[in-house]
Amino acid sequence: MFDKFHEECGLFGIFDHPEASNLAYLGLYALQHRGQESAGIASADGHRVRIQRAMGYVADIFDETTLSGLTGRSAIGHVRYSTTGDSHLQNAQPFLIECAHGQIAICHNGNLVNAHELRDELVKQGSIFQTTSDTEVLLHLYARSHADAPEDALIESIGQVSGAYSLLVLTKDSLIAARDPHGFRPLAIGRLGDAFIVCSETCALDLIGATYVRDVEPGEVVVITESGVHSHRPFPPGAPSHCVFEHVYFSRPDSYVFGRSVNDTRTGFGQQLAREAGVPADVVVPVPDSGVCAASGYAETADIPFRMGLIRNHYVGRTFIEPQQAIRHFGVRVKLNPVRDILEGRRVVMIDDSLVRGTTSRKIVKMVRAAGAREVHVRISCPPTISPCFYGVDTPRRSELIAATHTLEEIRRYLNADSLAYLSLEGMLSVLGAQKSSYCTSCYTGQYPVAFPQNRESYLQLALKLQSPARPEPVGS
Repeated sequence: MFDKFHEECGLFGIFDHPEASNLAYLGLYALQHRGQESAGIASADGHRVRIQRAMGYVADIFDETTLSGLTGRSAIGHVRYSTTGDSHLQNAQPFLIECAHGQIAICHNGNLVNAHELRDELVKQGSIFQTTSDTEVLLHLYARSHADAPEDALIESIGQVSGAYSLLVLTKDSLIAARDPHGFRPLAIGRLGDAFIVCSETCALDLIGATYVRDVEPGEVVVITESGVHSHRPFPPGAPSHCVFEHVYFSRPDSYVFGRSVNDTRTGFGQQLAREAGVPADVVVPVPDSGVCAASGYAETADIPFRMGLIRNHYVGRTFIEPQQAIRHFGVRVKLNPVRDILEGRRVVMIDDSLVRGTTSRKIVKMVRAAGAREVHVRISCPPTISPCFYGVDTPRRSELIAATHTLEEIRRYLNADSLAYLSLEGMLSVLGAQKSSYCTSCYTGQYPVAFPQNRESYLQLALKLQSPARPEPVGS
């Protein structure tokens, strides 16, 4: 529906709690924004691992009956938006296998850039794959390991992959968490009484009343058993490369990610945007929900009233019946509707967190003008997105990114905005302050911290000879 980078995946794990599967359900509920295609929970009772997964939302998959079958004091859960692998039940996680090391369930957030090469080699050696997910490569490597302990087999396996991964692994009597040496994807550790929790965002800790302890460090493998928490650092550290888009769009504003408040960071982006690209106006209006924090920061710094001039319908499902008779901008109006009393006759600054293809923003600008706005000034609280992500975010090809193929003025005309401005990369990094060197900004620069095989079809969107998209439609069309 919306023209955004799609969320990746969300992870939640809990060890040593009598209601492990119920709390995993709640944790996934808090992380639903990170993936809406499928969800699953695996539980362990000290003897065996059980699993339940399906396509759809968390609340639609799990009920008292399904959760009652997930017995045990430990559990891991996953919500998914596919980045590698098709959107089918066979790719829903957690994955569960039984091998020489016993049962193992695994959840993965990220993308393994050498998965194709490893998969080809494993197939040549006789491995049979059941899914199209890159995560399954890890399972085959794990099953082939001759290490004695599950954590050693996992370390041996992830030592052969490259790219982005935050992992949760559940055995019958342990919970293991691992994060790649660059730290692309977030992973936090919390505590609830005697129970330990590992999850993608701290908002999941808040929901169940748990306390944040610390992050799983880049390159760290954390093993949680009845004997306690054990930290392993088997890999040399890589250049810190936290995904900056977690702060731009993916994470919930009430979370702390990479040690920073998402709300404070997004508000700072808006404040810096106002300093860089202020414009005389009567009202600042966010594109909800992800534009709200930046819009409040912009309004505060620009001393312009902040108003919710666009109202979002939060109860839209995955599909809806579209009327046979055309309704102007129907797809966008299902989710957003302008408030005429706020917009009519006013100069409007419309704040959004990102601009990918520009198609939805164009329709929203038209809606705002149709509601009577005298001027519409579009402000984007991140730099122009010119390159796709290969580290666990579902992004369009480079040829589909409007900022990669058109000038600022061409984009402004396409949106039919009176003005258009982005937050500068320098401005974004200044908000991040002392931590700015720790972030991956490849979607804004085209400079990738982890190399990947460019001869593979899945990475051809970076090729220089990409077919250019159609030019923006005339403003009056």
